[in-house]
This record gives sequence, structure tokens and C-alpha cells, in this order.
Amino acid sequence: MKLRKILAVVLVLTMCLGLFAACGKTQNGDNSNRTSQKDVPLVVGYSPFSEKFSPFFADTAYDQDVAGMTQVSLLTTDRVGGIIYNAIEGETVKYNGKDYKYTGIADVKVDQKDDGTVEYTFKIKEGVKFSDGVELTADDVIFSMYVLADPTYDGASTIYATPIKGIEEYRSGMEQRGAVIFAAGDKGYQANDNYTEDQYNAFWKYYKEEAGAAFAKEICDYVIANGYNTAEDTVAACAANWGYKLKDDATYADFWDAIVAAYPTVEEAEATESAGSDRLGLTIASDAQFEVGVTTGESAAKISGIEKIDNYTVKVTTTSFDATTIYQLGISVTPLHYYGDKAAYDYANNKFGFTKGDLSKVKSLTTKPMGAGPYRFIKYENKVVYFEANENYYKGVPLTYYVQFKETQEGDKVSGVGQGTIDVTDPSFSKKVAAEIATYNSNKETTGDKVKTDLVANLGYGYIGINAKTVNVGGVPDSDASKALRKAFATIFSVYRDMAVDSYYGEAAEVINYPISTTSWAAPQKSDADYRVAYSKDAAGNDIYTADMDAEAKYAAAKTAALSFFQAAGYTVADGKVTAAPKGAKLTYEIIIPADGVGDHPSFAVLTAAKEAFAEIGINLIINDPTDSNVLWDAMDACTHEMWAAAWGATIDPDMYQIYYSKNVVGVEGSSESNHYHIQDKKLDEYIMEARTSADQAYRKTVYKACFDIILDWGVEIPVYQRQNCVIFSAERIQLDTVTPDITTFYGWLSEVENLQMVVAK
Repeated sequence: MKLRKILAVVLVLTMCLGLFAACGKTQNGDNSNRTSQKDVPLVVGYSPFSEKFSPFFADTAYDQDVAGMTQVSLLTTDRVGGIIYNAIEGETVKYNGKDYKYTGIADVKVDQKDDGTVEYTFKIKEGVKFSDGVELTADDVIFSMYVLADPTYDGASTIYATPIKGIEEYRSGMEQRGAVIFAAGDKGYQANDNYTEDQYNAFWKYYKEEAGAAFAKEICDYVIANGYNTAEDTVAACAANWGYKLKDDATYADFWDAIVAAYPTVEEAEATESAGSDRLGLTIASDAQFEVGVTTGESAAKISGIEKIDNYTVKVTTTSFDATTIYQLGISVTPLHYYGDKAAYDYANNKFGFTKGDLSKVKSLTTKPMGAGPYRFIKYENKVVYFEANENYYKGVPLTYYVQFKETQEGDKVSGVGQGTIDVTDPSFSKKVAAEIATYNSNKETTGDKVKTDLVANLGYGYIGINAKTVNVGGVPDSDASKALRKAFATIFSVYRDMAVDSYYGEAAEVINYPISTTSWAAPQKSDADYRVAYSKDAAGNDIYTADMDAEAKYAAAKTAALSFFQAAGYTVADGKVTAAPKGAKLTYEIIIPADGVGDHPSFAVLTAAKEAFAEIGINLIINDPTDSNVLWDAMDACTHEMWAAAWGATIDPDMYQIYYSKNVVGVEGSSESNHYHIQDKKLDEYIMEARTSADQAYRKTVYKACFDIILDWGVEIPVYQRQNCVIFSAERIQLDTVTPDITTFYGWLSEVENLQMVVAK
């Protein structure tokens, strides 16, 4: 199996989305059975770890989960991602017809001022303690925020991108020493206050002689950590999974040389093949002296918008309202005395627990997380993470004292629970997996006497994309003719979605009609008056389908409608077939689908059926299913792709800026290069920004609906499926009535892990 580079635009929110929120109901369990419970560990099957178990720097979801077991969040959310403003005493919110009480470590008050500024005031619960017994206070919140806002911070959090008053002034005028050396160029050392000659020479020696091998090693580490390397853990075996054939005794340097040889320039090789870092980043990370921030200009001594009101109150002021800000502020509150230096903390004198620009102490503890969460990290050994209950947890000592996160290959997850080697895990759900689970239960269902299955909607969705830059008429992506061309393809793709999704997922997924995960509050509902099936009207605006049509009748109607769009695009249509294309358009188009060369993808059946339908009306659809999925990612990076199939990850707030905003198209200076549709629409841009700056959720929903309609009108995206995530529990070893009830996308089973109990042999 070839390695798939992950393509997903996901804002990592350090908040209680569901797995590790300290935002579950107050523990009401009886601790009287502590003795009998203590020696029975909960064993959780996990995908491989990268051992970056830091609330600041964890990259993968698995590492984030390890850190999350030890942490508490400043923000509390409920089962639908709604904010609990009065978390100290708790709020009761109804879900699925039941009342649930949510508590957390802090209340939050949001006050929008007449001048446009917004104040977020967090009042912390007194008496909350870290696992070592030290009380959590406002100083810990201040410290944690300053780490995330530091000019040299290079983790996943983007709190520094929020409109906090004074944050830009604080972050300006400082860069990492390595970046400054790199900017100076390799022209020979010149006297400089920011680096010595030895530092300069050491930097360039590593960059030239070792960074390439480090770049290749990172790829190999990624391959192994994600379980794609089925051969020996050799460089050659890893390279094969990345699409390169090397000699058996190849070194990392050999792998790097092969990568460079495959591209016109070294820069292009780096940009395309990276497993996360470039050579500059790896060189900076190679030595702490290169990571330290050095002064390059004027800089504020503090962030004026972050204020300590008293020992338990912090106020954050932003210059404007942004709907995502409150979630970004939901940070993990880390212990100043552990990750920082109490001697270096003096709030009144602008000292925040570390020297600005020097996060070496924080980074030195990346593999040893600590906080006020339900569990204490003990060790990571032989691919197992060991935890024990935090005796100081503010909700009470967890009822299962020991927990282990055990690395488990995907193919072994179901059998692990069924055969008793693990108690909980999360297999990738499909009809095949459902059948395997059922073999362990006497009732031959997915939930029975051996295994219990819990399904929740995935925070994301599958889609088919069309690139407006390469699929248009006359080189004008936004013309009516170009939109009609793309909608001709979209109409036929969309009619085969039901068949394909059912055959791949069964009941574990559903067809969706708007470019948004159904987990979002902003997703249109079928009961809405203006809800429409995607691409269900022809070029004249008439409904394509009627209620009495069977599948075959719908397929025929879709072909007729597609012909109407081709004709509107300027194609010559005669006798039910397209015979000629207008200037700038074609009769043959390619779609790339990363299905491992064997058609293993939820949308593959859509494409094979569509290919036949297109052939019947004179269009040749080429399906490119490469064994190496990098073919797709490389094409998207270069913006040479025409059509493709993939999936987006989503966030708790449906901000559409990264994926659809005009300036984020690939190739534009300053772009995030995440708008692979190449959609550039002024009205869409206006709506996206308008939705970001409103606090009225009902109003935002109507604005987002207008956004979805524009996207569908452009014909650049065909929503395909909303799949479900699966968690399976051992019905024999876990007391199932103690598992978090009503698990949701935003409130996972670990949200109330402190209440879970194991079955104890009598």
C-alpha cells in the first residue's frame, strides 16, 4: 500500500472538542470499589505515536490525545460544540431528549463594545490543582497564552492569528536566529549582533551537509509512524512507500539525492515531497541555539490585550469580533512551574515565565506532558503509553486507576477487542469492518455480548472537486459557459452518489448535498424550505428528477440534463451526443482518485459509472487511480489537476476562509494555497468575511447557505458523503453503563473518562 500524503485544511483548536475536554458531567461515581478497580487497567488500541506528547507542540491526533489525558481546557463545550459560559457551577443542556450537566475550570463572559472591540473574561475555579498538587491560577493561563503567542512558537495553535489587541506589536521585531542567518545568505560571515561566526558556520554546514538527509529521515519516520511500512524499517523500504526505488543498503542521503533528481529544482523537490518540514526548518530545529529568537526591530514588551485582573481572572481584549476567536482562546492551561520558570515570571514587569524568543524549556518537556487533567503521564515504553489516575483531579479521582494507550495496527484493531488484548479502539468503519465485528457477537450484529459499536459522524466529509483554472471555456473560469461545463460533469457525478456510498459504507455513511460536514450547526437541513439535492436542475433551471423515478430513470435523466449544460457551455450537441468542444474546452478530461491503484475509495464507483455515462454522450473521462497517491497531491500543488476525489477535515466553527477565499488559490503570493478549486468570486469573499465577523449564529447560517449556493453554482465541488467514525468497546471487560453516554463528534468517549469502570472478576 502506497503512503497517502494527507490533504486536509484543519485549524487545530486547543480546546475541549470532545476527547479530552475537562467538560463532562460532575463525577457521581462511588469510590468505594477503588481497591478492586485499581489493578485492572483500561487498554486502548491506538495508531502509532510520534512521541510529541506536548499540549503546545503535538502534531498528530494520536499525540494530541496523549497530551490531552493530562490537560484541562480553559473553555468548556457541550455535545454539539456549544459554549458553556457558566462552567464552574455548571449548566444543564438537553441533547437527544436528555439533560446533561457540563462543568469546567472556568466561566467565560463575552462583552462586545460599541467601538467594535470584544472582551473575553475568564474566571477560574479556585482550588483546581495540577497533578503534582500545585494550584492552577491566572498566572498559568497567562504563561500558556504567551508561549502560544511567542514570535518563535512553531506549533499547531494559531492563537497568534486572532485579533488580540497588541499581539502583532508583541510578535514583531523578532525572528529565530536560524531564519536570520538564512536570510543573510551563504556569502561568508559578517559581524552581526544576532549570531556569532561559529553559529553562522554551524548553521550552513548542517544546511548543506545534513539537512537533506534529515529531510529524508522525516519522511521515513512519517511512513513508519503511520503504519504504512510493511517491510523492514529500512530507508529503501520507506522510500518505496513514498514512491522511490532505492538500493537495499540506501542511506537517508541517498534518498534525498533521489528526491532532488526527480525535480527541476531543489526548491520544488522540498515543497512537493515534504513530510512536514523543509530543510530550513530542520536546520533550525537541529540545534536550540538556532531556535532562539533574536531582535530584528521594534517590539512591544507585552500583549496589551491579555490582562491579569486577579489571581483567578484573565481578560482578553480583541480589536474586532471574529467567530473563531473564543475557540482559539480555549487553550490547555499548562503549569507555569513545570513548563516555564517561576523565577522568570513577574507579570507587573512584563516577565511571563520564560525569556521571550526562547522556548527551549517548553520544548525539552515535549515527551513528558503534565497538567491538571484526569490522568498523570507515567512513561512511553515499548509502544505503550502508561497513565495513572490524577489524585488531585478537580472532578474526583478517576474510577479506573490505570490506562494504557497501546499502538495497534489498523488490521488488528477489531480482533484486539474481540480477542481481549485491548478494551477500546477506533477501526476505520466500512461494510467489511462491520462484518468482522459481527463475527465476535453471538447475535451476529455490530453490538452484542462481546463487542459494542458506537458510531458518530466524522468531523469532515468526502467530495469530488473540479479545478476552475483547468476546466473552463475560453480561459475564463467565472463565465456562465465555464460554470455550465463544470455543472455538466457535476450532474452526472452526483446521480451515482447514492449507489456508490451505499456499496462502500452501507449504513455507516450518507450522501450530502452541501459542501459542509453535517456535524456543523451551519449545515442545511432537509426540513429547510430552500434545501435542494445537489445538481438536480438542468441548464434551464428545471428539476431533473421526479419522485416516481427509479435509479435507471434518474441515470437517463442526468445524461439528458448534462447535455443541456454542455450545450449551454458552447459544445456542439447532435443526436444525444457531444460532437465538438468550444475553444478552451475539450472532449476528454481526467479525474485523479487516490484509491491505491485498486479502486479502494468511497467515490470510485461514482467515477466508473460516470465514465460509462459520459462515453454514451460523447465525453471521455479518464480515471487515474495511481498506486502512489502523491500523483494527486503533486498535481494539486502544481495546480495542473482537472478533477479529483478527496475528503476535507472540518472544525467546530465552519469558517470557509481557507478553502474558498479568493486570495488563497494556489500560486498567489501570501496564499495559504488551500483553495484548490481555484474559485475566485467577490460575492463569495464578501459573504465569507461577513460570516466571520458576526456573532449571530442564525444570521451566519443564512450567510453560509448563500456561500454554499455560490460554490455549487460554480460547479467546482460535488459533495459526496458524510461518513461515521467508529469506536468499539469490549462488552466483557468494560462496565458499559459507565461509558460516556450519547457520544458525539464534539464529545468523545474520553470526555468523561473519569467515570469509566472496568469489570472486575469476583
